[in-house]
Amino acid sequence: MKQDLGNGFVDHGAANPFSNHRGTVATINGKGRNVVLVWLHDHRGGYALLVIDAETGKSDEFPVPFPPGGDCPYASILSSGNRFYTHFNSHFVEFDPAVRAFTFHHSTAPQMAMSMTEDDNGLIWSVTYPDSGVVSFNPKSREFRDYGHVYKQNWMQYQRSVAADDTGWIYFGVGNTASQIVALDPQSGQARPLLMENERHQGSAYVYRDVNGKVYGLPVGGTDEGWYEFHQGEAKKIGKIEQKREKPVITGSQALFHSDFPDGKKLKVCDTVTRTLILEDPKNEAVRELRFDYTSEGNGVMGCAVAPDGTICGGTLFPFRFFSYNPKTSGWTNCASYGQWNTVVRQGDRFFVGGYPGGFLLEWDPSRPWVPTEKGRPDCNPLFLTDCTPVINRPHKLLAHPDGKTIVLAGTPDYGYTGGGLLFWDRQTRTRMLIEHTAILPEHSTMSLVALPGGKLLGGTTTRPGTGGEQKAKEAELYIMDMTTKKIEWHAAIFPNAQEYTDICLGPDGFLYGLADCSVWVSARLTYGKRFFVFDPARLAVLHEADTEAEFGLVGYQQGPRKLLAGPDGRLYVLFSKGIARVDPATYQLALLAESPVPIGAGGDIQDGHIYFAGTSHLYSYSFDFTRS
Repeated sequence: MKQDLGNGFVDHGAANPFSNHRGTVATINGKGRNVVLVWLHDHRGGYALLVIDAETGKSDEFPVPFPPGGDCPYASILSSGNRFYTHFNSHFVEFDPAVRAFTFHHSTAPQMAMSMTEDDNGLIWSVTYPDSGVVSFNPKSREFRDYGHVYKQNWMQYQRSVAADDTGWIYFGVGNTASQIVALDPQSGQARPLLMENERHQGSAYVYRDVNGKVYGLPVGGTDEGWYEFHQGEAKKIGKIEQKREKPVITGSQALFHSDFPDGKKLKVCDTVTRTLILEDPKNEAVRELRFDYTSEGNGVMGCAVAPDGTICGGTLFPFRFFSYNPKTSGWTNCASYGQWNTVVRQGDRFFVGGYPGGFLLEWDPSRPWVPTEKGRPDCNPLFLTDCTPVINRPHKLLAHPDGKTIVLAGTPDYGYTGGGLLFWDRQTRTRMLIEHTAILPEHSTMSLVALPGGKLLGGTTTRPGTGGEQKAKEAELYIMDMTTKKIEWHAAIFPNAQEYTDICLGPDGFLYGLADCSVWVSARLTYGKRFFVFDPARLAVLHEADTEAEFGLVGYQQGPRKLLAGPDGRLYVLFSKGIARVDPATYQLALLAESPVPIGAGGDIQDGHIYFAGTSHLYSYSFDFTRS
C-alpha cells in the first residue's frame, strides 16, 4: 500500500510480499495430528517456524529465539525423536512439535549449517560454512558441544554432506575450490583430512552413511568411480559401489521437502505464495486442498529499472519473482520469474535481464503478453537467449551499449571458480561471444562497465571469486577494452589495495564517476564502500577522490549495482545508505540532496521526476524537480 513518508519520499509497498520456505517437513504433533513444519524466510532472514495443521489448515507462527541477522537455514533435520533442527546466524536450534515450542538454542562458532545428520546414538550433528565448524547436540542429556572450526582453508567452504559411522566418527565433504573429506573423532575432537592433495578437485566431495554402519565417499560428486569406504576414522579405496544402501535420515539443504506423514498420507504441495497445502491419501487416492496463512515483511529486491512501457521493473529474492510497478496507476504486477534477476537494463523497446544461476540472459518485450520463460522455447516472453556457466554464474553488470544492438553481461563465475568473463550479445544477428577472464584480467571478475567513445569499453573489476572460490588477485583494477578486437589496451590498479570497483557512470563531461573500495560485512550483511572518485579516461588520471562513509554511510549490497544515476538535468546522483547525494560538476563535491527515511538498499532509476530505489523488500521513490539549479 502506497504511503507518503514526507520530504518527497513515498513507500510504494513490498515488491515481493511473500516469504520463502527454507525446509519443510510433514510430521505429527504431540496429539498425533498431522502437521507441516516450515522454516520461513523474508528480508530479515529465517525469522520463524510455521506449524500448519494438515487437517484444517490452521497455522501458528513461532519466532526464532535469536536474531536472524539476515541469515537463514541452509540445512535442517527432522530427528528420529520427531524434533526439528536447524543452525544459522551462529545459533543451533531445536523445535519440538509435541510441545509446540523452541526447546533449545545455543550460540556457536560462525556461521550456518550446510549439512546435518543424526548418529546411531541419536546425537544431532551440524557442519557449518565458511570454516568447517562442527557442533553436536544430545537430545536426551541436553549436552551441547561446539568443536569450533576444524578444517581451515583460505577460501569459504561449503559442506553439503555429512555422515556418521556406527562407531560415532563424523565425516563430511568439502567444496568448492578444492574438494576434501574430513574425519572427526567425536571423543577427542581431533579432525583430519582424508584425501591426498592430488585427489582434490574443483567441486565438492560427497559422503553418505550405508546401512552396514560404514560411510562411503567420493573425492568429487557427480562421478561413480573412486569410492572410499570409511570406518572409525580410517579410509580404504574400493573403486566402484555396486549398490548404495543409504541409511534413511530426514535431512537436506534449504530445499528440504519431506512429504510423508507417519500414517501414510502425503504432502504434495506447500506453496508460500498461494498459501496452499495439497495433501493426498494413497489409500483412497483422495486429494485435499487447504489454505493457510502467515505474516511476512516480504523478500529482498535485487534492483529495478525503468522498462520501455514506463513501469518500474525488476526481480526479487526467494521466492524468485518478477515485479512491475505502474507509477500512473500505483498498480503492481507480480509473477514467478526464471531464476534470480540480478541485474536489469533497458535498450530501446526491450528489457534485458542478467540472472543467477548460470549467468543467463533474458529479453522481455513489455508490449506482448507474459509467457513464462522456458529454456529452448521460442515463444516465451521473457525469452531465454543464452547462459554462461561456468564463465559467469552471478551477473553483476548488464550494459546496454549505446550502439543500440549490443548487450554486455559481466559477473563472477561458477561455484569454486576464480575469474569471471564477459558475454557480448548481438541483437541483430542473435549471436554471442563469451570471453573468459584469462583474455581480460586473469583471476578478476568484471563488476562495472561503461561504454567509451571510439568503440572502447572501460571495466572495473572485483577480486571476489565465485561462491566458495579462492581469491587470487591482490587488488582490483580498471581496464580499457577495444570493442572490435576484444583486446585489453590498458589496465591499472589506480587505488592501491582496493578490492572492487562497484559502480561506474559516464558523466556528460566525458569523465567517469565511480564507487570503489573493499566490500565489507556489517551486521551480517554485505555492504559496499566507501570511496567516491572521478577519473579521466583520456588522460588515465584520477581527478578527485573522497571517503564518503562518515557523511553518507556505506552503499547497500546489490548483485547488480545501480547506485550512480544520470539525471535529466545532466547531473549525477548517488544512492548511499543514508540518502541521495548529488555531484557538483564544477568541484566534484558530493552534497546530500535528501536524507532517506529508510536505509537505501538496491538501486535504482529515474523516471518522470522520481528517483526509484529499494529498501529491503519495498520499492520507494523520491520526487525532485530536476529543473532546479
